[in-house]
Amino acid sequence: MASTSRPALDAQTPGTASGTVPGKTLGTAKEPRLSARATATAEIYRSLRGDIVAMRRKPGEPIVEKHVAESFGVSRTPVREALLRLADDGLVEIFPQSGTFVARIPVNALPEAVVIRTSLECTAVRYAAVRAARSQIAALRANILLQQETMAAGDLDGFHEADEEFHRLISEIAGFPGLWNMAQQVKMQVDRYRRLTLPEPGRIPHVLAEHGGIVDAIAARDPAEAERLMTIHLGALLESVPNTQGANPFFFSGVQPDSPSKTKKESTPS
Repeated sequence: MASTSRPALDAQTPGTASGTVPGKTLGTAKEPRLSARATATAEIYRSLRGDIVAMRRKPGEPIVEKHVAESFGVSRTPVREALLRLADDGLVEIFPQSGTFVARIPVNALPEAVVIRTSLECTAVRYAAVRAARSQIAALRANILLQQETMAAGDLDGFHEADEEFHRLISEIAGFPGLWNMAQQVKMQVDRYRRLTLPEPGRIPHVLAEHGGIVDAIAARDPAEAERLMTIHLGALLESVPNTQGANPFFFSGVQPDSPSKTKKESTPS
């Protein structure tokens, strides 16, 4: 019996692999389910990431898997997968016996993120100052008008979005939109911190003035000045860290290291 059944098990249609049926692949019924789960995971990840970066979910706040799953109408599996991705980003902390919490903003990571972002955006603004067409300069000025309108309306979320678009436009004008995409990957923690600084008196008008100067330098075809102003603009983000951390101590972890310029100044003999 064994010898007669063996050929039936091994028989294959030419051109097909063992365990397949011509025109079909075993297991395809599971693929839509896997694809749906991946889609759900990506949607949950984007939603939670957006809430955390925008500070709608505050540092230290718990994230309950069950509640998230119910709000999206899914099982807990895609929620767990999304949370693992957020943990890799440093945006959540997972404690097996306690739960999942929005991570605090790591102060000691802010300077490096600003340095990387500054390097990328200074490259972009130099190219933009050389390549900008008149219509593109007009788009930058229109964006600044939008920033002014959101400021007048007290719309902090709207101002932040217009601010982000301003910097994205510069990379696009430079001809290297990927520079902005790279900056996005390193500045998540900086964005969380920035959201805390926007309500500070005089903060938004100061940012607007800096943006205006950058556009003027681009319009004047002055890449060196555009880079100088961008460096000042982004470096200023770190100046208010001590005050912001002092006003929101529970939102931060760690201590801000001395900036390179401060260390150099302190080590120079008087």
